[in-house]
Amino acid sequence: MPVVGKPLPHESAIGHATGQAPYIEDLPPRADELWVDFVGSPCARGVLERIDADAARALPGVVAVLTAADIPGHNHWGGVVVDEPFLAASELAYVGQPVVAIAAVDRETALRARRAIKLHVREEQPVLTIEEAIAAGEFLGAEQRIARGDFAAAWKSAPHRLETTVTIGGQEQFCLESQSALAIPEEDGTIIVHSSTQNPTEIQAVVAEGLGVGMHRVVCICRRMGGGFGGKETQAAIPAFLVALVASRTGRAARMVYTKDDDMKVTGKRHQYRADIRAAFDEEGTIQGVEIRFHSNGGAFVDLSFAVMERTLFHADNGYFIPNFDVVGRVCRTNLPPNTAFRGFGGPQGVAAIEHTIQEIARVLGRDAADIRRRNCYGIGERDITPYGQRFVHNTLPEIYERLLASSDYAERRRRVAAFNAESRTHLRGLAITPVKFGIAFTATFLNQGNALVNVYTDGTVQVSTGATEMGQGVNTKIRQIVADEFGLPIEAVRMMTTSTEKNINTSPTAASAGTDLNGLAARDACEKILREMRTFAAGIFTGGETGLGTDPALIRFRDGRVFDERRPGNFLLFDQFAKRCRLNRVNIGARGFYATPNLHFDRATGRGNPFNYFTCGAAVAEVLIDRLTGELVVDRVDLLMDIGRMINPGVDRGQVIGGFIQGLGWVTTEELVYSPKGHLLSYSPTTYKIPGVDDVPRDFRVAFLDNARNTHNIYASKAVGEPPLLLGLCAWAAVKDALATVAGAARAVPLNLPATGEEILRCLTALEAHVTALPGVLAPAK
Repeated sequence: MPVVGKPLPHESAIGHATGQAPYIEDLPPRADELWVDFVGSPCARGVLERIDADAARALPGVVAVLTAADIPGHNHWGGVVVDEPFLAASELAYVGQPVVAIAAVDRETALRARRAIKLHVREEQPVLTIEEAIAAGEFLGAEQRIARGDFAAAWKSAPHRLETTVTIGGQEQFCLESQSALAIPEEDGTIIVHSSTQNPTEIQAVVAEGLGVGMHRVVCICRRMGGGFGGKETQAAIPAFLVALVASRTGRAARMVYTKDDDMKVTGKRHQYRADIRAAFDEEGTIQGVEIRFHSNGGAFVDLSFAVMERTLFHADNGYFIPNFDVVGRVCRTNLPPNTAFRGFGGPQGVAAIEHTIQEIARVLGRDAADIRRRNCYGIGERDITPYGQRFVHNTLPEIYERLLASSDYAERRRRVAAFNAESRTHLRGLAITPVKFGIAFTATFLNQGNALVNVYTDGTVQVSTGATEMGQGVNTKIRQIVADEFGLPIEAVRMMTTSTEKNINTSPTAASAGTDLNGLAARDACEKILREMRTFAAGIFTGGETGLGTDPALIRFRDGRVFDERRPGNFLLFDQFAKRCRLNRVNIGARGFYATPNLHFDRATGRGNPFNYFTCGAAVAEVLIDRLTGELVVDRVDLLMDIGRMINPGVDRGQVIGGFIQGLGWVTTEELVYSPKGHLLSYSPTTYKIPGVDDVPRDFRVAFLDNARNTHNIYASKAVGEPPLLLGLCAWAAVKDALATVAGAARAVPLNLPATGEEILRCLTALEAHVTALPGVLAPAK
C-alpha cells in the first residue's frame, strides 16, 4: 500500500520522546577531546587595545588560547558579503563578539580560563536602534525597491489618505539545542565537523577558508538539530570554525556547545523593523495605492539581511492586489549581533505592515476589516499580477476566505463582539481575519537545487542521503515516504542516512520551506534512474512467461514489495530476490539524483521576474479578550484554514501548521527583546524572554485544510508548509488592534506596535482612554 499521504510517525519520534536521539553534546567523547569556549567583547562598540591571557594560559588543563593572529586562512566569513570576523582583531562591533578562543581539558577549566582573560578596550558610543542608525547614516548596502504604477498620482487623487508608522519587533529562535559543534582531526589534514547546522555546505566552505585548506579536506556532518528556525542557517559558522581551528592546531578532537545564555546574547535574531506607510483608498475601502519605507535593524554585519529585506518587499502586498505600489527597504547597521534568518525570512515583517494598514483603513472608514480584506483580495484570472510581475496562478484565497468566514461563524461573532464591547466596563474583545500568500523558493535563484544519493541493497533495503537537514520538521520522514513509494516498499525498508557533505555536494541550506520540494524531487530523480535500469532487466526476466508475450519495460510495476508485469500480476518476484538478481547480473541499482526548480528568474535592476515556484496560502480568524485594567491578553479562539496541496504526511504537516502558528503567535504577543542602553541583551533566558506557554495558546484552536491537487509541478502536488503558518499568527495582533479601535474611534490612530505584550496593550489603552471618564474602580464603557 502507498505510504505517501499517510500520517506516519516522525522517523526520530521514539528517540525524541525517550531521549535516545543523540545530539552533538550527547556524542561519546574521545579520550583526547578538548572543550572549547570563547571570550567575547565586553562592549557594543570599541577598539581592542590589548589581550591579557597569561593567567589563563598558566592554568592547569588549558591547552590553547587562540586569537585572530592564530587563524591560518581568512579571518572573515559571510553568506552574502564576507565581512564578519571569526575572532575580532581590533574593532569590536557588538557585546559578546568572539575575541579569544579557549581549549581546555574540560568545560570547567575552559570557564576558569575565560574568566581569567582580560580584554583592554577603548569603548565607543554604540548605535543600537533603527532611529539612531538613520540619524547617523549607518547602513548596510543600498536601498532595495519594488514598484509599479504611479503612487504619487494615486495619493494625490484619492478620497482618503492615511499616514502611519508601525514598529515590528524581533524574535529569538530559542532552539532547545544551542549552537553546537564537534571537530575531529583525521590524517592528511582532514577535519570532520559535526555541526548543528541547516547549511552543511556553508560550514564546509567557511571552515576550509578559515583554515586555508581546500573544501575536499573538510567534511561537515549533521544528523539532526534540536531546532533551527533559521538561526542555524549561517550562525552555526563561528562555533564550527572555532572547534575546527582548535582541532587543527592541537591534533585533538574539540567540542563546543553554547550555554543558552551565551546563545541568546551573541547570536542574531529576527530583524526588528520600522515601517513608514502611506495608503490611498476610497469610501468602500478599495486600496488605490500603498507606499512603504522599511528600515530593518541588521546588526553589526550583513549576514543574510539583504535577502531578508528582499523577501520583505516581495511579501508586503500579502494577499492584496494593489495597483499602485511602491516599497523601499534599507538595512541599518547597528552594534547588535548580526541579525539573521528566522522562519518566514522577512516575509512576516512585510505582511505585518500591510495588515496594520488594512486595520487602520477599516478604523478610519468605520468598516469591518474583513470586508476591506475581501474587497482587495487577489482575483482569479484578473487582478492577479504581483507588483514584481509574477502571475498569481491557482489562487485559492477567495475560496479560503468564504469557507473560513462561514465555518468560523464570523458574522454572528462580530455582532456578539460589538455587543460585548458596548456593555463591558472592564474588558474588550477583538475579532480579525488575516490571510497569507507566501512565495515558495529561494529568492537567490541558484539555491533552488538539490541532490540525493539512493542505494538499493541486495536484501531489498534502501539507503537515502540528501542535503536536507533534519531539525524536527520531518523532512527526512517525508523523503523516506517518497522513496518507499517509488520502489513499492514498506517504510521500514528505507533508511535516511546522516546528512554529510561527503555524500551530497554543494547543497542549499534547509530553508525557504523548500527542503522537501528540492530534496524530495532529487531523491525521486535518483529512484527513477534506478527504476529505469530495473525495469529493463525485469522486462527480460518476464519476457515469454506463460503467455509467450514480450514485456515492455513500461509495463513493469513495483508494488507491495513485488516486481511484476502489470498484465500478469500473479507472476512476480519479491523485491529482495529481484535486487539480488540485479547485482548478480551487473545491473546498477544505485544512483545520484538532481533537481533544479525550473522557470525561476528575477531582475533586481527592474524589480521584475518570477522569483517563486508557487504560493502557499491560508487564513486564520482570531478572537481575543483584553483586560482594560491590566492589558492582559487571552486568545480565546482561532480558526485556521490552509491550502498546502496534497499532504505527503498529514501528521507531520499538521504539526508544522500548529507549531508555526504558535511561534508566530509568540512573535506578535509575548516575545520581546529588551536591550540595555549599552547594548547588552537583558531578556536572555526563559525568565525574562517569554515564548508561548500552555496558557498562551488559543483556548479553542480549530485547524482545517483545503483539499487542492492543482499544484502538479511539485512533488505529489504537495505544497511547502514550514514558514507560511507562522504569518497567520498576525491574526491575533490584528484582533488586538480591532479591540483597541473600539476605544480609539475613527479620528484616532491605534498606536499598537508589535509584539502586543500586556505592557504594550496597556500603554495603548492608557493613551487612548485618557479622554474617557473613569468610574470608581473601573473604566467607563467604550464610546
